[in-house]
Amino acid sequence: MVTETVQQIMFTNGAYLALLGAALAVGLAGVGSAIGVGKAGQAAAAITAEKPDLFSKLLVLQLLPATQGLYGFLISILVALKIGVFSGMSVISLDQGMQLCMACLPIAITGFFSAIYQSKVAVAGMQMTAKRPELSGRAIIMTVTVELYAIFGLLVSFLAVQLGVII
Repeated sequence: MVTETVQQIMFTNGAYLALLGAALAVGLAGVGSAIGVGKAGQAAAAITAEKPDLFSKLLVLQLLPATQGLYGFLISILVALKIGVFSGMSVISLDQGMQLCMACLPIAITGFFSAIYQSKVAVAGMQMTAKRPELSGRAIIMTVTVELYAIFGLLVSFLAVQLGVII
């Protein structure tokens, strides 16, 4: 009897799908950021070993791919608030749960890929900065340009979570 009730709640409560979406948003964007920051960190360490005075300029470039993980975390918190995770889980329909899950995918996907590609631009910018330190500002601008796609994913996910589902 208890098992039947648990199964009924699991299959009728869309909150689980919403939580899956939140996990994908924070997980994929976070993994992309970890990969990106790691690749950029390797390049920064190699350059800093030869030119320690460039550390602060390289650190900015290394940190830029980390923002995608923050964007995914933000969306996951919004979903958690939407379904009442912190105040007692709301019972929402499977359709609503699926909508929230799908709303998380733009930042999950763009966050994952843009962080990785942003790190490649950051590494190239670090190499440019190592040769010509006065060009570090240009390297930052080039690296931030890739960030725009993560911001687009964040905005689409934010709007979809906030406006797309009425609970």
